[in-house]
Amino acid sequence: MQAAIPLPLPVPTPRASGGIVKRAGLFVALAALLCVLAMPAPAGLPAAGQVMLAVLAFAVIVWMTEALDYAVSAVAIGALMIFLLAFAPDAARPAGPDMGTAAALGLALGGFSNSAVALVAAACFIAAAMTATGLDRRIALLVLSRVDAGTNHIVVGAMVVGFLLSFIVPSTTARVACLVPIMMGFILAFKVDKRSRFAGLLVITAAQTASVWNVGIKTAAAQNMVAIGFIEKQLQATITWSEWFIAGAPFSALLSVAVYFIMTRMMKPEMAEIAGGRAAIRRQLDALGRMSVREWKLLGIVLVLLGFWASEKVLHDFDTSSTTIAAIALMLVPRLGVMDWKESQTGFPWGTVVLFAIGISIGTALLKTNAAPWLAGLIVQGLGLQQASAFAILMLLSLFLIVIHLGFASATALASAMIPIILSVLTTVQTPGINVIGMTMLLQFVVSFGFILPVNAPQNMIAYGTDTFDARDFVRTGLAITGAAAVLLVVFSLTYWSWMGYLSRGG
Repeated sequence: MQAAIPLPLPVPTPRASGGIVKRAGLFVALAALLCVLAMPAPAGLPAAGQVMLAVLAFAVIVWMTEALDYAVSAVAIGALMIFLLAFAPDAARPAGPDMGTAAALGLALGGFSNSAVALVAAACFIAAAMTATGLDRRIALLVLSRVDAGTNHIVVGAMVVGFLLSFIVPSTTARVACLVPIMMGFILAFKVDKRSRFAGLLVITAAQTASVWNVGIKTAAAQNMVAIGFIEKQLQATITWSEWFIAGAPFSALLSVAVYFIMTRMMKPEMAEIAGGRAAIRRQLDALGRMSVREWKLLGIVLVLLGFWASEKVLHDFDTSSTTIAAIALMLVPRLGVMDWKESQTGFPWGTVVLFAIGISIGTALLKTNAAPWLAGLIVQGLGLQQASAFAILMLLSLFLIVIHLGFASATALASAMIPIILSVLTTVQTPGINVIGMTMLLQFVVSFGFILPVNAPQNMIAYGTDTFDARDFVRTGLAITGAAAVLLVVFSLTYWSWMGYLSRGG
């Protein structure tokens, strides 16, 4: 009998039950804002820079405690920037008049003009088109139907699906939201205990694989676009899709192997195989029927787009954002496209786009008001990084990002808060030949290391929402995966990335 595939399960938010924690978080955030504003002006920090440090303190605490919904926090942060900066002189003219709301508004909304924001919004459209046509689900079922009944082979199949969808679905949450219901349908169809080790193994592995390939593929996650946006704005340079892939894909491939062995050893399934597993997946695939015209159109558009991404600066000079926007235009054109505007807006995450844009605005304002360089100077002096080697700088900043990620439920928020400061640190140190662009990219890889807690990423929470495993299962396997990622980070930094010149231009 064919089992129905359940709809995406509601995602529990452990912190949502802690209303007291959230209220306390908002109170602490406001207190931190006022304390930074009221403290004596530090030497070398303009008044506008002090305002931005106060806003940054508010943002980090709100994001870490989830005191406000992310979209709401973005609007609140934007309002704070406008009205607090309005009463501070421009950092370029400290003795001049206050900048006023017009100039402050330009800083607060400046992130919306960044090309990376357009790419993130376009990526959300692609994810919506995949859901509307069912193409992502068909690809997942097609791959899984080729896997035999061995439980470890089913896990490999789920990882392969996660890898393939990373190329064509530019949203980690959307990829996991597609795959998890299929896994749950498979588990329920064969009366596998929902709380079995096999069920937990399958679901956790799907979520962790999605995070792993956020490192290797530039367009796989919004947080990567944060780094690209700041690099373009601050350094007038960019990293192409293929350059990112060459740097990150080998790391993700080896970490994927590590994830497989860690997960299958630490959550060894109770059974060696599930009889009839392939047939069940095949029946679900057959129930979808033949590929529709819309699916063929979408597949063609996405494959062409992937070709443009991969050949950027090799066969043409069209950047990733431009080609993606063109693809979205094709998807929405009547008759030629795959969906209309109303259909594309079903569940469209506008809050993500607003958060992303305001995050870019915060980073840009931190740089323009001299707040980020001033803070970077303190970090460089405090950690003794002035003459440190590129390897030592990379390791110290990576450790900092891994630890602080434990407090963030969004890698996009983490990147928005930390990448501007990292850029300033890298431009402040006196290490000869340090490759600021390459090092920023490598540290952005570390931003995606949200492997430890279910609350560290939305995809983790989707997996946790299935109730197939306990949080401690995610934590203990996540710690092992983070350890493997740290080991690979050291090895790649001393070998491949060093040879490729990503740490220093001297190689």
